[in-house]
Amino acid sequence: MNNIIETKKLSKSYFLNKKLNVLNNINIKIKKGDLVALLGPSGSGKSTLLHLLALLDRPSTGEIYFDSKKISLLSEKSKDNIRGNKISIIYQQNNLLNDFSALENVEIALISSGTTQKKSSLLAKALLSQVGLSKRYNHFPADLSGGEQQRVAIARALINEPELILADEPTGSLDRFNSNEIFNFFLKMKTKKRTIIYATHNRQLADKADYKLSIIDGSIRRVNG
Repeated sequence: MNNIIETKKLSKSYFLNKKLNVLNNINIKIKKGDLVALLGPSGSGKSTLLHLLALLDRPSTGEIYFDSKKISLLSEKSKDNIRGNKISIIYQQNNLLNDFSALENVEIALISSGTTQKKSSLLAKALLSQVGLSKRYNHFPADLSGGEQQRVAIARALINEPELILADEPTGSLDRFNSNEIFNFFLKMKTKKRTIIYATHNRQLADKADYKLSIIDGSIRRVNG
């Protein structure tokens, strides 16, 4: 089977004075190497779905399968292991560590998983070079532009060579040039058979996906492809 992600009757509700149904019976199948745009108005549940797929939250009902294995009800330790090795999430707000250089922000993901500092540094430098930041290794986030910060965040997300990349409005705060630069990097990842699901309000970038998934009123539908 070629599906990297599958959900079956996936639902998520919250209780804020009353029950709020955010996602209702979501059934999707996403193949390895797919580039998928996730659409929907603000508050429609895009971030909720990405958090569920990233194992950062538990579904109210339903199941999530990663590479044909049920993962939605794994132990927290097992979830941490999957996130550390197979799934990465990129946020609109890059969440870089302000007291760490660009290089340190990227290599820390490997060091924390047991890789030596020397090897982590070499791999981080190579990845930062791939995103055009070979001259920015020792710069701190405050010294980088918004586009450069986001590229550092992307390098950090990819350092462990994840199979699935989840991006939540990764270009929402960037200008058109930097948005296109980020997306071009996604296209490079696609050629390496990485699966990328990105939430966006940018119709131009959404149109470049293999297909779109639209969330409205808690339900999801495939728009094209």
